Amino acid sequence: MSTKYKHLFSPIKVGGTELPNRIAMMPMGVFSPRLLDPKTGAYTKDGADYYIERAKGGTGLIVTGVVPIIPMPGKNPVNFPDEYVEKMRYLTEGVHKYGSKIFIQFTAMTGRAAHITNEIEWKMLPAPAPIQNVWDPTIQNRGITKEEIQKYIENFAQAAYLVKQAGGDGVEIHAVHEGYLLDQFAISFYNKRTDEYGGSLENRLRFAKEIVEAIKAKCGKEFPVSVRYSVRSYVKDFNRGALPWEEFEEKGRDLEEGIQVAKMLESFGYDMLDCDNGSYDSWFWPHPPMYMPKACNLKDVQEVKKAVNIPVVCAGRFDDPELAEQAIEEGKIDIMGMGRPLLADPELGHKFYEGRLEDVRPCISCHQGCLGRIFQGKDISCAVNPACGREKSYALTEAEKKKKVLVIGGGLGGMEAARVCALRGHEVDLYEKTDHLGGVFVAAATPDFKEDDRHLLAWYKKQMKDLPIQVHMNTEVTEDMTKGYDEIFVATGAKERKLEIPGFDSPHVTYAFETLRDGSIQIDGENVLIIGGGLTGCEIAYMFAREGKKVTIVEMTETILNAFGLSAANYNMLMEILDYYKVKVIKNAVVEEFRDGKAIVAETVKNYPNVANRAKLMFALGPQGMKVKHEIPADHIVVSVGYLPDDRLYEQIKGDHVYLIGDAKRPTNVMDAIWAAYEIAKDI
Repeated sequence: MSTKYKHLFSPIKVGGTELPNRIAMMPMGVFSPRLLDPKTGAYTKDGADYYIERAKGGTGLIVTGVVPIIPMPGKNPVNFPDEYVEKMRYLTEGVHKYGSKIFIQFTAMTGRAAHITNEIEWKMLPAPAPIQNVWDPTIQNRGITKEEIQKYIENFAQAAYLVKQAGGDGVEIHAVHEGYLLDQFAISFYNKRTDEYGGSLENRLRFAKEIVEAIKAKCGKEFPVSVRYSVRSYVKDFNRGALPWEEFEEKGRDLEEGIQVAKMLESFGYDMLDCDNGSYDSWFWPHPPMYMPKACNLKDVQEVKKAVNIPVVCAGRFDDPELAEQAIEEGKIDIMGMGRPLLADPELGHKFYEGRLEDVRPCISCHQGCLGRIFQGKDISCAVNPACGREKSYALTEAEKKKKVLVIGGGLGGMEAARVCALRGHEVDLYEKTDHLGGVFVAAATPDFKEDDRHLLAWYKKQMKDLPIQVHMNTEVTEDMTKGYDEIFVATGAKERKLEIPGFDSPHVTYAFETLRDGSIQIDGENVLIIGGGLTGCEIAYMFAREGKKVTIVEMTETILNAFGLSAANYNMLMEILDYYKVKVIKNAVVEEFRDGKAIVAETVKNYPNVANRAKLMFALGPQGMKVKHEIPADHIVVSVGYLPDDRLYEQIKGDHVYLIGDAKRPTNVMDAIWAAYEIAKDI
């Protein structure tokens, strides 16, 4: 079979290694003991199978997640060389079986981006020079010594040599990228050293230069060495990142210096630049949420490509083969880099080659199953693909006994249960009481920045058509209709929580679901009040603020965006967006009444002097603080205060063969709905 993506599926050489195509899996953290041996830093069989599955799916180059080579007792290949080489052969041979290549990524670690909780970590995770920590600015990371730098360089070379012995095709150095240690050395804003590793750009890049020189001396000039590289930092200040559309003063690496650094990295001997943008201070660039534009780094990366002759990879919400084909054909980049899309669908390569784009299960840029789980100390996985990282134990097998399965509700959880049961050979009936599939996700996918949510919904609908599933629309299931089924999934969803507040019967008050679903609510005035500062409420605030409305969020708790599993990248970008659009946030507050285009907001404030000038109506002292009442102009109010599970039918029919899933059990998020359905359906 031929493909229309001829450039994307053409080979390319990186150093002395030829890649079979131009699709590369980007490095993502794999840290758990189940996937990465805590002793040697070699990938376990489960960890290797995770990568091998992507090679099997047609990915030309696998770049693994970071493995530390710093002087530490565990997870360090140089401490256990023979054992490391032996264990890694399962991975390299597995990847090669499918014609793909594999680079192992080694890291000098985090510098000021370390989560420092004790004295040992403080000693082991130094920065270039004493500097405030990313996560706790009250802590200063210590500065690394020149003796330690030389030990790091020695370890990089030795680790690369072990990879070569294990059959690996190359290594990637982590990283002049994302504000990690080597990037902190490279940027004057962070590097305050006064010796030969600080000051001039040449000095600031000396560490990266000596690493590649040591590897080439140990492994030979033909052995490929890639470097993870952020072209621009997009840093406004410590812990403040710049949005794609705003004007700002760059405190990190700007594009001009980024191009200069790229040229120098090539001159040092690096064979490939694995490019994106950002820093820990602008974390939503290297980990772009759905609020970021697609292929957000392509504009900057193509400028680097003009300046160097070695292969250049572009990553960052870059999942469109049409765009990749064009960019490669025009010489703007050499390789398409994808991280999270390959978690969602390991068969991307083959599906791209065959032109089966409608069959691609999309990444929705939520970070819940990948980055969110990593920061919870769990295995890397994917919100829309529960088998990610558990390729063997979560593989779907044909059911030993074929059963008659009823799925009640056509939301994401219901459709996932129906999909998995059908794939395993069960006879499946799915009933949906409305005229559309998707449940509340239809409304959630409405904003223009949720295009991948809409793609996921379309993917599920296609699965319902392609698989032997009997779908019954506009039919509400009764207790009598559940008789005769061996297994029943109840996915009846949830209903929006309503507020009994004077004035809320006004046509100028709508709830989140109808506001998003209709997408056509016209507001004559300019003042919009959002009740509820959760993820949905803040996203609705963004929608209206972008239209030029004056938006106020009223949240009853002390903080906004309290969604469990919400990644720091998504949180930070949305907070920057609210700040950029001047969305006012009133916390510890409730709306008591709505009348005559004004909302009466009662805010509890403990710091009396700070509110004296802005209390417009009255205030009363209480045991928890001072209650201040505001009169807020509101031409329209949107209420987003969560959902209540609809489990009425389940309570009527519950039994050992009846499973309550999704929002009907507990309204949470996409990941919980899909995972609950998959985990039950794979075993019945």
